[in-house]
Amino acid sequence: MIRRNLFPNRCLPSLVAVGVVVAALAGCKKHEQPAPANPAPEQPAKALMPQQLKPVQKQVSSALTLSPAPVNQFDFSNKKDPFKPFVIVKASQAPSANNLQKGARNALPIHSFDVGQFKLIGIVTGDRQNEAMVVDPNGKGYVIKVGMTIGKNEGLITSITNRGVDVVEQFRDDNGRVRKETIKITLPRKQ
Repeated sequence: MIRRNLFPNRCLPSLVAVGVVVAALAGCKKHEQPAPANPAPEQPAKALMPQQLKPVQKQVSSALTLSPAPVNQFDFSNKKDPFKPFVIVKASQAPSANNLQKGARNALPIHSFDVGQFKLIGIVTGDRQNEAMVVDPNGKGYVIKVGMTIGKNEGLITSITNRGVDVVEQFRDDNGRVRKETIKITLPRKQ
């Protein structure tokens, strides 16, 4: 006996896809809300008489309670200035030019050690000006040039040569006389 295939193999995937779509659509019905049993009949607005309407609240005009507008609406005299600093520092005396330079220089870390505590680690000779590199006791390095100051007493760097750096310090001795002392910082010798 010969069996005939009612659905050829080519149609089988498309039939399965159609079946899946039909099953999905059958299960995706929207749930509708039931309608109210007795809907209230709509009454026309003309049917309500003015005597039947009662006001919920007494009407009050807000125009009577407002105060008159101030004369100057942009008066900020009692407001805080957002651009002023929080802390105001008052100077006890007017700083002179010499005190100002001295205060600015003392704020630098190169002026927090004595000149003898610095170690010279290198000298760079150039066409215009020689430069040297010194290291403070904390290990921080500084490049110095002629005319700069170094140390607590603000010693002036007078010359930088192949042998070392010459620093001149001025200070007052016990008698009140100004004394100058030349300090040489030399390169360490190779061992």
